[in-house]
Amino acid sequence: MSDNKETGMVYSGLTFSGLLTIVFVALKLIGVIKWSWLWVLAPLWITWIPALLILLYFLVIIALASREDKKNGK
Repeated sequence: MSDNKETGMVYSGLTFSGLLTIVFVALKLIGVIKWSWLWVLAPLWITWIPALLILLYFLVIIALASREDKKNGK
């Protein structure tokens, strides 16, 4: 566990998506579900989609600003 003494917040290591992934993997391994591994592991990559979209947004903004600077001769 990680303890942040300044804010008094304590972080545990297992999130809902992590727990869901463990359940899906166990169900896949014992043959209860016949899903592709892509969908079994989906809770892990789905949680990253918002962060990746925000990163993509900022990269596009930076690219457009750079393009505009080149266009204006700066």
